[in-house]
Amino acid sequence: MPLTVKNSLKTRKSLIVEGEKYYYYSLEAAQKETGDISKLPCCLKILLENLLRHENGRTVRKEDIIELANRPKKTTTAPHEIAFKPARILMQDFTGVPALVDLAAMREAMAELGGNPKKINPLLPVDLVIDHSVMVDEFGSPRAFQTNVAREFERNGERYAFLKWGQQAFDNFRVVPPDTGICHQINLEHLAKVVWLDEKSDPKRRMIYPDTLLGTDSHTTMVNALGVLGWGVGGIEAQAAMLGQSVSMLVPDVIGLKISGRMKEGVTATDLVLHVTQMLRRSWVAGKFVEFCGAGLDALSLPDRATISNMAPEYGAICGFFPIDEETINYLKLTGRDDHHVKLVEEYAKAQGLWRDAQTPEPEFSQTMYLDLSSVEPSISGPHQPHKRMALKNAAQAFDKLEPQEKAVVPVAGADYKLGHGDIVIAAITGCLSTSNPSAMVAAGLLARKARAFGLSVKPWVKTSLAPGSRVVSEYLVEAGLQEDLDALGFNLVGYGCTTCFGNSGALPEPIAKAIEEGKLNVASVLSGNRNFEGWVSPQVKYSYLASPALVVAYALAGSMHVDITTEALGADEKGRDIYLEDIWPSAAEIAGTITASLNSEIFTQQYADLFKGPVAWRSTGADKGLLPDGEDNKEAEPAAGGNNIYRWQEGSTYVRKPPFFAGMGKEAGAMENINNAYALLVLGDNITTEQISPAGDILPSSPAGEYLRARQIEPAGFNSYGSRRGNDQVMTRGTFANSGLRNQILPETEGGFTKHIPSGEEMSIYDAAMRYQADEQPLIVIAGSGYGTGSPRDWAAKGTRLLGVKAVIAEGFDRIHRSNLIGMGVLPLQFKSDANRKTLDLCGDERYSITGIAKGLKPGGDVTLTVNYADGSERSADLTCRIDTNDELEYYRHGGILRYVLRYLVQG
Repeated sequence: MPLTVKNSLKTRKSLIVEGEKYYYYSLEAAQKETGDISKLPCCLKILLENLLRHENGRTVRKEDIIELANRPKKTTTAPHEIAFKPARILMQDFTGVPALVDLAAMREAMAELGGNPKKINPLLPVDLVIDHSVMVDEFGSPRAFQTNVAREFERNGERYAFLKWGQQAFDNFRVVPPDTGICHQINLEHLAKVVWLDEKSDPKRRMIYPDTLLGTDSHTTMVNALGVLGWGVGGIEAQAAMLGQSVSMLVPDVIGLKISGRMKEGVTATDLVLHVTQMLRRSWVAGKFVEFCGAGLDALSLPDRATISNMAPEYGAICGFFPIDEETINYLKLTGRDDHHVKLVEEYAKAQGLWRDAQTPEPEFSQTMYLDLSSVEPSISGPHQPHKRMALKNAAQAFDKLEPQEKAVVPVAGADYKLGHGDIVIAAITGCLSTSNPSAMVAAGLLARKARAFGLSVKPWVKTSLAPGSRVVSEYLVEAGLQEDLDALGFNLVGYGCTTCFGNSGALPEPIAKAIEEGKLNVASVLSGNRNFEGWVSPQVKYSYLASPALVVAYALAGSMHVDITTEALGADEKGRDIYLEDIWPSAAEIAGTITASLNSEIFTQQYADLFKGPVAWRSTGADKGLLPDGEDNKEAEPAAGGNNIYRWQEGSTYVRKPPFFAGMGKEAGAMENINNAYALLVLGDNITTEQISPAGDILPSSPAGEYLRARQIEPAGFNSYGSRRGNDQVMTRGTFANSGLRNQILPETEGGFTKHIPSGEEMSIYDAAMRYQADEQPLIVIAGSGYGTGSPRDWAAKGTRLLGVKAVIAEGFDRIHRSNLIGMGVLPLQFKSDANRKTLDLCGDERYSITGIAKGLKPGGDVTLTVNYADGSERSADLTCRIDTNDELEYYRHGGILRYVLRYLVQG
């Protein structure tokens, strides 16, 4: 049951703004007991306000408040756990569908345990934006957008009908329809309030507080640019938060990045963020907050700041935070926010000490780093990781070392050109990282205009695309006349969604794909997104580079990574004169003038007026299942798909299936048990990402998931992707650890999702081996190196691990989100100590493993003992650190996962 707020520090105050009275928990008033907090970083002030507002004597105590307020003043700080409750939750569809599937299953389990199913309902506002499903099937033509949207609905109609059911069945749950934009850009431009007002509260006691959120996508951090504190978590943790549970976290260190100077002419926000990403990644800011300060902030627009905040997962921080200042207010006005609310944001920020200006004292950080904006130069990042930045002038030389130019080229069938190593086959202006930035987009359009005027054209082997993160982008590009210029070079609108940035680049044209395959060519892509992991953009593209939108266009003109676009011609005009990048690069004055003439608040107001309406195809989705058209009063509806309380699972569905997470569950948690005589399912190396663990990309016909679908009369053309089938545990479990680039050291000569079933000695798919172990009631573990679980916060990386029968993962180091997700699914994360690891213990996977110290009582951060029995009969032991970091996490593990914990809590009422 909710606990009453104690307010022991007597901080509840009132604030009058334009004659309207509001109540808030005053940080200034708290200083009577906490001491001076004027130099506390703003991000910690927001956490402090959160504690004041939720103090209840149990999950939030007075001593927690005092500890947080004084943390920067201490020379040594032991880990301290606090409970955080966000104002709201943000989801995208690939993570939202499985979350909704779990909620539907929880409702059913609640009824079976004798509870009220309606208790399984979001207590916080939840917005789910459908942005991960559109693919670039058609490109380079005026019909590309309509074609891609039509195919999107053909592939995802069943998923969309399920989301429509969820929107009608649950309170506090809204769905932003497909073909609207990307969740983070929509959040920045419209959903975020900066100061949250509980609209359902008593008008006479209206409470205001900082807008905070958790998102089921790692780039949720983008909204930190607005002074909104938020970060990415797994879907499991988000589900618990939306059901009223606090998020348990350790108070993070805050790294200050003090910015000075101004960027030079020709340098873009993308160049800046690649520089920041490399700088912070080298300094190891993992698990920490980064807060930006200094006079140089005045030289950064809000979209520039958003570009930097977006990449926090790539530089490793929990978030990259910018305090509220005059630029924040200007952006809120530009994007059409209500005038009174904008005034409320300013007055509240000043009253709470959250406002930044020239007189603001520099906060006390755990560490301060420095960046002079004038030191930033044009850059790209690649060939595989976002933090691998290089100066643009060095890019061609660096690529020549990877792929010498003298290698053979392959004729392309039906074309008058050949394809070779290093040729660029994908050039995509994509992703909220850049499309949220008008300066970046206008620069690309102006560059296209100048290139077109010179008669330049994109190389014919390049698949070009433009996928904005909101419809606002299209409006100002059309208003400026720049979309016509982009269209002329093949950068036609292909959809409003993540597309290539998420790996939904679509198939390459068949002649190009065949040439790559025949010649075993190592080709490249250039995109303006935020991720370029190997195989991420396309399975046929080995090298991927991140660049500004304008450079994406320039590289499409060049057509090869071997071309030094800073010194070599991009093409020739009609007179045969060589045209260089400097000839078509727009000036800062041109960019600013175009933005002033074409972008205004009316565009934002118009485009967001009907945010939840969606296209005709969305409004008619689910009509055959009795679902009401979107926007109608539907809370009394009883749709054939499942009613308001219990979802009626459709037998035979291959998209939405009841998950087994609550099967056989009792009202009480059982005792924790040691792990005895386990086998290793996998032995892995360093930096295993969630992209390698979790099912992602295309489903191969020969894979266990492909065989499952074919057995249900689905042909490969209808397989869709793993991401689209996240609501089906049978598909997802079969695809866990099935990545083609995975290297399991149990089979050191084999790549992909394979292992050895140790008792029989047979080699087989990881899924088949896991099922055989389960049939024999044999527990399993996974052994790994450092950096285990980095990447996007994919809940299926943990869910699939659990459903394969894995009881524990032993690694040299964990990513923050994945470690939390493992616990959330009842899988025990254990960490090697510095004197032992898989190499020093000579672990090859044919051993038997026992883990003791669990049954007698785990402690957060405590030790357990690993005993290894080798094939030759010898035995060795090593102590491991239990990476359950907090008492709340220990409770989740004891219950078999966070969802079971919440369900039992609600049943007991």
